Amino acid sequence: MTAPNLPEPVASFVATVNRHDDAGFLDAFVDGAVVDDWGRLFTGRDEIKAWSDREFIGSHGVLTVEEVSLQGDTQVTVVGDWRSSHANGRSRFVFDVEGDLLGRMTIREG
Repeated sequence: MTAPNLPEPVASFVATVNRHDDAGFLDAFVDGAVVDDWGRLFTGRDEIKAWSDREFIGSHGVLTVEEVSLQGDTQVTVVGDWRSSHANGRSRFVFDVEGDLLGRMTIREG
């Protein structure tokens, strides 16, 4: 489920994650993108994939979007309920958007 005001490319990204689409997940990021998971940084496709295989797509996570806020055209914050075999709970995802792709995803407590 996604909020009706969730903009692209974040809306497609959330749908991809909830389908557990590993290739689509990785293709949503620019080359050299960064995932900041509670202060642990994963840079580039190989590091992001290794992290995701353990803790994100590989843990069959599902994000139920509850709140969305925009900071201009380049940053989208999503707060929602994250459920997976790795971690569960309300989380805040901040996405830095670069055109049709994501340059950074930061995850913190929601």
